[in-house]
Amino acid sequence: MWQRTAIASGRVAVLLSPMAMLDSITAGESHGPGLVVTTSGIPAGLPVDIDFINAELARRQGGYGRGGRMGIEDDKVEVLTGVRRGLATGAPIVFLIRNKDSRLDDLKKTPPIHRPRPGHADLAGSIKWLTTDCRDTLERASARETAARVAAGALARCFLREFGIESFGLVRSIFSSATNAIITSENWQQMKTLRDASETYCPDPGATLEQHQLIRNAKLSKDTVGGMVECHVFNLPIGIGSSMDWRDKLDARLAYAVMGIQAFKGVEIGLGFEATKRMGSAVHDPIRYDPAQRDTNTLGFIRDTNNAGGTEGGMTNGQPVVVRAAMKPISTILKGLPSVDLNTKEAQQSQYERSDICAVSAASVVLENVVAFEVARAMRVKFGGDSMPEVRAQAHAYLKLARLLPLDPPTSTLA
Repeated sequence: MWQRTAIASGRVAVLLSPMAMLDSITAGESHGPGLVVTTSGIPAGLPVDIDFINAELARRQGGYGRGGRMGIEDDKVEVLTGVRRGLATGAPIVFLIRNKDSRLDDLKKTPPIHRPRPGHADLAGSIKWLTTDCRDTLERASARETAARVAAGALARCFLREFGIESFGLVRSIFSSATNAIITSENWQQMKTLRDASETYCPDPGATLEQHQLIRNAKLSKDTVGGMVECHVFNLPIGIGSSMDWRDKLDARLAYAVMGIQAFKGVEIGLGFEATKRMGSAVHDPIRYDPAQRDTNTLGFIRDTNNAGGTEGGMTNGQPVVVRAAMKPISTILKGLPSVDLNTKEAQQSQYERSDICAVSAASVVLENVVAFEVARAMRVKFGGDSMPEVRAQAHAYLKLARLLPLDPPTSTLA
């Protein structure tokens, strides 16, 4: 969480940013007893849909190209605190996801690793923590940790759904095979049906077949492949986020959170880098007013395009938020890559640790839930409240005032 420091009368006070209102922290190792995620700031009275959360965890385990680990685990959350009779109590909510493949202290099953894998955290972590055993670093740096972030994001989506806000993730491309499928507010549920029928989580049957073959070819050549994943968030009200402090900009928060996902190397909002190839008149989304849509979350302000990806100046503009991210190929390659033995400094091939050939499908699930968490965080900042009735009332009051614009000017207190 962000912290701000105030200095007054020789004393230093640490002030928590309002962004701390909704927060989560994960703990646990890849082959430890389990993963734990603690989420604070969930309003009392929120229905917590455990079946939905577990379904998202199951989707994260799926997708063609996953390794043998996913055949062992059966990820489900156990609620340790913060939920009573299906409703959030307002206390921190703690989920435990047990690891069936728990063998961290068994030296035969999880031996020391002295030959770091290029592209992984192995070398940098070993130097940072002054050891020649990469095991401690890789156990925490592993993408296994994303199961906990999916659980927190799915919990946040329970909150968003109370306001009709939905998050939808998909695979845009794997290696050289991409889909040109257009996702809109009107067709996303149809696209969700296509995505859920796809082995690669791509809402395009033709691209799915190509991607399946590319992953199979990578497996046969003992290599790995990456790809592009995408998330859309629908029905957000205007004005979520802020332009007053760079740390509170929604697009900045999204980029920070998304780049924290293992193996992600790039993030775009809306057109992203494509905007550099166009003139300004072909980038910025013209604004129109449609009184028939005044009672929607757009307040009647509509756009013919959404090149901005739903954010302007760090705030939502009433259009769907669109986030796209690039996942590199998995760093653990069966045939190995040139490396060194950290003890002898002699040239060696990198050590193999059981892994995936392609985890882009799973990454789209992680993206979908991480993005939802950041959107929910910004919603909590905007509307506050300790309980769901308070939050709903404040959201309703805000939209009611926005529809009354222009408001009467404030009365001056000066004589």
